[in-house]
Amino acid sequence: MVIEQGGIAAVVAEAREKLAACRDEPELERWHTEFLGRKAGKLNALTRSVGTLPPDQRRAAGIAANAANRELEQAYEARAENFRRARLETSIAEGKLDVTLPGRRPQIGRLHPVTQTLRDLLAALTDLGFQVAEGPEIETDYYNFEMLRIPQDHPARDMWDTLWLDPLTEGRRPLLLRTHTSPNQIRVMEQRQPPIRIAVPGKCYRFEAVDASHEWQLTQIEGLAVDEGITLADLKGTLGELARRMFGSERQVMLRHAYFPFVEPGVEMAVDCFVCGGTGCGLCKGTGWIEILGAGMVHPEVLSGVGYDPVRYTGFAWGLGVERVAMLRYGIDDIRHFYGNDLRFLEQF
Repeated sequence: MVIEQGGIAAVVAEAREKLAACRDEPELERWHTEFLGRKAGKLNALTRSVGTLPPDQRRAAGIAANAANRELEQAYEARAENFRRARLETSIAEGKLDVTLPGRRPQIGRLHPVTQTLRDLLAALTDLGFQVAEGPEIETDYYNFEMLRIPQDHPARDMWDTLWLDPLTEGRRPLLLRTHTSPNQIRVMEQRQPPIRIAVPGKCYRFEAVDASHEWQLTQIEGLAVDEGITLADLKGTLGELARRMFGSERQVMLRHAYFPFVEPGVEMAVDCFVCGGTGCGLCKGTGWIEILGAGMVHPEVLSGVGYDPVRYTGFAWGLGVERVAMLRYGIDDIRHFYGNDLRFLEQF
């Protein structure tokens, strides 16, 4: 573009007209690019062509171009400031807080259903004379397996799908996430002499498939009683009373033989399925019963391993799944609901 007589005035007039028609900030930026842009701006194109004029016309043309540039820049800044003020006023109006409105009622938290069940179980056990004793979630192979009659080459290790924190190495005790709360009975017996009656609550971890009745993380309560003259009848009486307190007298309870390396004899306690009433369904896998704990008389080798005389002392132990007890109490047919973090589910308890 070459400066012609009246060319600057024409560009300024066009710019003023289009500036007045700008309705928002994006349109204003497009206007600035059209008239004041460094590469394609109409006014800058005229300014660059000043050098093509005869020498006697260059001074006047340069002064006129600079004056026009200042005028349009000032007009642009003034219009941009108007848009900024309008945007700020709109934001203030929309975000205005009416302090006379009533406040929002805060949501009150509540105990998780598994926590509620755990506390109820511990309350029942303390009424029966048991003391609560907690243990570490990160265990050694020594306490989790070896002291419970499960050496490294024992096939019973397949019963617990273990999450190892470091590999098995000869000459040292590797770490793992405990697969049950039973290791703490060894820790307690190493430190105390009978009589012992303890309940050990805590999280356990197993590398296993998740389904309606199994989770990779579970909550257990380990029970242990050691004294002179304890028999399997004492175990049956204790578990029967615990079941009555948790489920009511109408619930049917069954003890059946089971194998666990650290007890002899070993039993499982099952409760009749609340979904099918004992006829068989997907939750109980067609058996009519839901197993909630494994138990038995403490193996004499476990007692002698901690320095007790197995001729003088006997004891019983059990491991109870708290989530399964909660499922029975509240009529929940899928254990995965507990840790799905769905408030619609959790707010029911």
